[in-house]
Amino acid sequence: MSLYSPQSKVAAYRSVNAHGIVASADPHGLVLTLFDAVIGRLTAARACIEQGQTAGKAGLLHSSITLLGELRGSLDMQKGGALAQNLSELYEYMVRRLLHANLNGDKGAIGEVLGLLGEIREAWAAIGPQVRGQGSRATPPG
Repeated sequence: MSLYSPQSKVAAYRSVNAHGIVASADPHGLVLTLFDAVIGRLTAARACIEQGQTAGKAGLLHSSITLLGELRGSLDMQKGGALAQNLSELYEYMVRRLLHANLNGDKGAIGEVLGLLGEIREAWAAIGPQVRGQGSRATPPG
């Protein structure tokens, strides 16, 4: 692909746009962005399993596991206490389920993780106005 092709220009725009979102986001918003990224990749990985696209599935699940590691690493274990510890263990469980899904082509395991992430994301989004209003750094769940 040439640097002057339309595809490279679109890719460059997406990259700049993604970096702009990250640079301007608050900590709470960044966590929501991570949740959305994992959920999007898991949805695509499940579709890859349905279509028999093994390489696509593996790449998307690998990326999802990496992002779950980012969510887990962003937990403030000191301030978050038992909640942060429980979320850390839940993220680790999700990673194990995704490894299982990758090895066995298990859409059910992906669905299970999607359900868990959806619940955490929903709770995280609900506290957004409260956290932003305080101007403090977001702690758990991500």
